[in-house]
Amino acid sequence: MAYAHGVSQTLKPSTAAQKLGILLAAAPEDFRTTPITRAQLDALRADPPAWLIDLRRNGPFPREVIAQKLGVSHSGLVRGGVTEPLDADQVGGLLADPPAWLVHEREVHRQVVAEAARLKAQRNATDGR
Repeated sequence: MAYAHGVSQTLKPSTAAQKLGILLAAAPEDFRTTPITRAQLDALRADPPAWLIDLRRNGPFPREVIAQKLGVSHSGLVRGGVTEPLDADQVGGLLADPPAWLVHEREVHRQVVAEAARLKAQRNATDGR
């Protein structure tokens, strides 16, 4: 979205990294230190450079991405003791041979998601949607 004088909105590098699903500390220095415009963010999404493709594929990943890949909540990661970024091999190892905490947290997350879906369906039914 452009402003009245044609100036694009800029994002802090941390916000841009979050929107791209990457760990800011693992990004190149120029990305970490330079604000990015919405147009630049859109260009990175449309035609990602090699460094972005590599980070998305191999990590290290931020907690949000780790939680999604493992099928648990952010809180579940903390309860399981995962407090540092993990790379693809580490995530793959957890998925290949899940420890007890991961099995438990995946079930808890599955139940929470199912309950949220049930409540949403119930609300929609009573709202006439």
